[in-house]
Parts: sequence; structure tokens; C-alpha cells
Amino acid sequence: MFQAFAQRLYLRIWLAVVGSVAVLTLLVGWAWQAAEEYNARNTTVQGTLARELTITDSDGQVLLQGPFERKRRRHGDGLQFAIQGEDGRTYLLEMTPHQGGRNAPPPSHFNIGFWLRPPFGFLWLLGLVGLAVAIGVFPIIRRLLKRLENLQRSVQRFGEGDLAIRVPTQGQDEVADLARQFNAAAQRIQTLVQSHQSLLANASHELRSPLARIRMGLELMGDAPEQRSAKQEIQRNIAELDQLVDEILLASRLEQPHVDVGSNESVDLIGLAAEECARVDAELLLQVDALEAPGIAKLLRRAVRNLLENARRYSEGDITLELAREDGWAVVRVQDHGPGVPPEQRERIFEKFYRLPGASERAGGVGLGLALVRSIAQHHGGSVRCQERSDGAPGACFELRLPLSAPTPA
Repeated sequence: MFQAFAQRLYLRIWLAVVGSVAVLTLLVGWAWQAAEEYNARNTTVQGTLARELTITDSDGQVLLQGPFERKRRRHGDGLQFAIQGEDGRTYLLEMTPHQGGRNAPPPSHFNIGFWLRPPFGFLWLLGLVGLAVAIGVFPIIRRLLKRLENLQRSVQRFGEGDLAIRVPTQGQDEVADLARQFNAAAQRIQTLVQSHQSLLANASHELRSPLARIRMGLELMGDAPEQRSAKQEIQRNIAELDQLVDEILLASRLEQPHVDVGSNESVDLIGLAAEECARVDAELLLQVDALEAPGIAKLLRRAVRNLLENARRYSEGDITLELAREDGWAVVRVQDHGPGVPPEQRERIFEKFYRLPGASERAGGVGLGLALVRSIAQHHGGSVRCQERSDGAPGACFELRLPLSAPTPA
């Protein structure tokens, strides 16, 4: 319960308001009690000059008659009536305290009777005021803070990649103004990102035409020995450019949630992994007899292929691909014998066009393959990470996890 109060701003504000009203009511009640007692000690009875006190005996004979003044003796020791007789003398009539005599507390002490006197005792008043404030203030504060909670959730979803999220705007106060500013900023960011993605996709698509013409021109060239080496180099560069264009187009489509990139089906991961391992001469290790995961076959194939090609590019020995089932997940582990990845770089290598320092000198690789693997994994509700080899040998291990249940595309 304490954690709920600590995490809910509206509860803290509500309790602060109710507590403030309760303290204010107590202070007013205390001041009222003190004022009543002060007036009782220092003021005469209403109508003193018009009223008289008469004392008679059992026979009705007047013993004393005259105007009187009521006084409270010091320290609360009862009441004292000062009577002015007809002879001009002043007579004192004393009334001792009801209890306690001279040991009774002074009137300024807490008088429980004053606080409990129905129906207007201050404890009654405090309870009624507190109840009214609690009932009346809570929905107002809850409605105000509910808008802040909606704004918080929208900002969180926007940070997670849902650029289309917007916050409903209500009223003209600071919260509404903040919501409008967030919506305007989100709209500008979404427009810029969409323009960037559109430009990148269109440019990549347009690159296919000149690449196709260059490839056709190479096919028409002669096969003279002195041209063979240059022709092979050009073909290798064209293949890299073609792969780069293909990966850029695919990455751009994966970033747009409403673009259809294929239909979901049950994918045989063992057969897919065996085919891709044969392409790069990798060893396949199986911990299961059958392993199928729902997903888009061409995307999962691209993810496995990129992991294997990345391992082959940097490995100085054999590479292995291991398939396993762990707690409802299909796990694909690709291990190599390369230089490994420093711990501080294991997240950055999944960023687009990022490569480890010094890796730009190596043949092949444009820094987009691992970023595409992460996009594919997230599209299927899975994840990918880089870690050390399980046997402690030099190299890196890339682990791709895919849910065995039906995925929800990102």
C-alpha cells in the first residue's frame, strides 16, 4: 500500500489537501474554545445593568438584592458573583468548581466536552468537513492527474517507437498546453522520420536500375584473361551494393508497422538452419529433434543468414550454429572464433551502419546486417544479443530468441 501511495501523485495530493483541511479545522476549533473561555473570564453577563440578584430566606424576606457581575476566579477555581446591595456595599457570592477544587485545570486546557458537544462539537465538525473534502476533492484531483498519466503513457509509447501516438487535449490549462506541445512535436518528428525513410527507400530502389545495367554490361564484356580480374572485382562490388540496397529496403519496410512484409506461417528452423549452414560451411548442432516457430520465413532466413555471414567474415576458425528450445523460446546461437566484441560495444553493434573500430578495413560488411537481425527479431516478438562463447574460448556468441507462441508484429 505504501508503494502505491509513493507511485501515485494524485493520492499524495489528495491526502495533502484532506490533511491540510483537518489541521486547519483543529486550529480553528482550538481558537474558538480559547475565545469562548476568554470571553467567559473577561466579560459580564449580558444585560447586567438591567438584571438584579435577589436572595431571600425561607419566609420570603429579602436578605440581599442588587445588580450583580459574574466573574471567573483565577486559575479556574469556580465562579464569583459580585452583588451591589441597597446599602452600597458589595457582597461576594462564590461558587466552587464542580470537581477538583483548586486542583482543577485552568480553562485553557483541552475541554473534551466542548469538542464532543452535539450537534455542533468540533470533532463532529472535523469529521463532516473531512468527509466532504475527501469526497469532493478526490474526483477533481483524479481527473487532473489522469490526464498526466495518459501523457506519461503516450510519451513512453512514443519512445518505444510508436510515432503515431497522440494525447487527447482537454481544457486550456497547463496540462492541456503540454499535451498540445507534445502532439505538435510528435507530429514533426513523425513527418521527419517518414520523409527520411521514404527518401532512403526511394533512393535504394532507384539504385537497382543502374546496378542491373552495370551487371548486364559486364555480361556483354569479353572474357579476355587481362580483363578477368577486373571483371571479378567489379562483380564482387556489385554484389555488395546489391546486398546493401536489399537490406536498406527491407529495414525501411520493417520500420513501417503498416507495410506488409509477408505472411506468418510455421517455419521449420532446423531445415532453414541446415540450408544456411551449408552456404557458409558452418557446423549445425541440434539439441532438439524438431523445432518450429511461427513467423515470416524469408525474414527469419535473412536473420540467420546475416548472423552466419557476420561470423564467417570475422571468424578465424570454424563457426557453429546451435538450435535449442528453452522455456517457450526457440534459441539460435551462432558462435565463432573471431576477435570477439568488447562488452561496452555489444549493444552498439546492433545500431545501423555502426562497425567496431578498425572493422572498416575488413572486406565486406556495411554495418547494417546486425541491425536488420534485431529489427527482424523485434518484429517477431523476440530479441538478439551478443555475449561471450559458452566454452570461454576467444570469439563471440550471437543468441537469437524467437517465441514459440504466435507473435505480435511490432
